[in-house]
Amino acid sequence: MAPKEAEVERFAEQVRALKERSGRSYGALARRLGVSASTLHRYGSGEAVPSGFAPVERLARLCGASPQEVLRLHRLWILADAARRPRTAAPAAPPPREPAERERTPDPVPAAEPEPEPESVPEPAPAVGPEPTGADAVPGRRASRPRRAVLLAAVVTIVAVAVTAVVTVAVTGSSAPGSPGSGTGGSAASPSGDTAEAPLVWTVDSDVWQSGCDHDYLIDREPEQVPPPPVEQDAGPWARSLGALDGGNTTVRVSLQGTSGRPVVVEALHVRVTERAAPVGWNAYRMSQGCGGALSPRHFDVDLDAPRPVARSVAGFDGMAGERIPAVSFPYTVTATDPEVLLVSARTTDCDCRWYLELEWSGGGRSGTVEITDDGRPFRTSGIGGAPVHQYADAEGRWTVGQG
Repeated sequence: MAPKEAEVERFAEQVRALKERSGRSYGALARRLGVSASTLHRYGSGEAVPSGFAPVERLARLCGASPQEVLRLHRLWILADAARRPRTAAPAAPPPREPAERERTPDPVPAAEPEPEPESVPEPAPAVGPEPTGADAVPGRRASRPRRAVLLAAVVTIVAVAVTAVVTVAVTGSSAPGSPGSGTGGSAASPSGDTAEAPLVWTVDSDVWQSGCDHDYLIDREPEQVPPPPVEQDAGPWARSLGALDGGNTTVRVSLQGTSGRPVVVEALHVRVTERAAPVGWNAYRMSQGCGGALSPRHFDVDLDAPRPVARSVAGFDGMAGERIPAVSFPYTVTATDPEVLLVSARTTDCDCRWYLELEWSGGGRSGTVEITDDGRPFRTSGIGGAPVHQYADAEGRWTVGQG
């Protein structure tokens, strides 16, 4: 087996182990995670490696993985993802020997100095977070190693700190670096809400496309000023760099999880519209010319144009397995080992709407509501109206006006 295929197999083996431990079928796990059974099976067989770690992290939590197991799974995913990437993404040449490295990167410390003091070595990532200790520390780092080795150790340390922060939020509900208020955002989900009061935590991802490819953005720019469309996992930074708004539809994925083994009852989901205005009238840019998938996930459908919008639960269908995916029915329970994923699809034709979700819960003799927002701000969806709809022509390398 080639080395790169061995990395993929080690990752797939861990996915299979999590599935076996849960005692559930791929179909049962997929329904809880909001993905298709065939997708999970491809991860477990090594036929595919997910482009992002989020779906695998949700699988690990659903199967009761410990924080250490999640960290190990993340490292396996990094290696498997790198192995599956095209060779063009790798460096053009192998790392040079130590003398060549010093020629390209002058060292401010004189070369004749036999033993540079340890404190002369720059810290790898002072702005990311505290230096990891114990199992997360990178052993054997010395000032005499080549600079490339020091940089590699810094990258590994940063990854370990980031993953540990995510696990801390998921398991304890505490606010770690990178939580709301830090200015971070994008296609990755971010924790939100008053987790100190509610006995559950949640993550929100608003950069979701229908079927992974179908989405419209409204952008106040001419076509020659808009770069080619991204893939879904890169949609967040792409849209924010252009000041884009969701056109006609916003799909939000909410992952809910209790903070202990005690069940938390999710009672209801409400939609609150905070502001209505006329559609913005900007140019519309379509991310694909149509796509299909074997999975039509269950979701909550919201008509923002209604006087009092409600979240209506809709069943889904897994075409590969030939199974109907039951609609979410309230009330239901979540725990630390039994999470739930809600997919909310809010649509409008006549409104530039700002809105958020409100979730009712009860548990441990208490009850309350939590507001689910876009990192502290309302979600925003604008109707397309009569705006021209542009589609990207790959053969011509430009945006062209298509069908609305």
